[in-house]
Amino acid sequence: MGIKPNYIKAFGQELMVRYGDRFTRDFDDNKLMVAELTVIDSKRVRNRVAGYITRKVNSPRRA
Repeated sequence: MGIKPNYIKAFGQELMVRYGDRFTRDFDDNKLMVAELTVIDSKRVRNRVAGYITRKVNSPRRA
């Protein structure tokens, strides 16, 4: 996907700050972790947050 909305980035960044050590390089693991750590009802939003986190974990510089 292209540009992420601000609320996806905000969720992802907050989760990375609080639970950064619990996320891995694998999307499926991160998807389960986001479901466990949050109360996001929408599967699409939950997957987009997990994808954002996975991308940040896999990037050479972790911004």
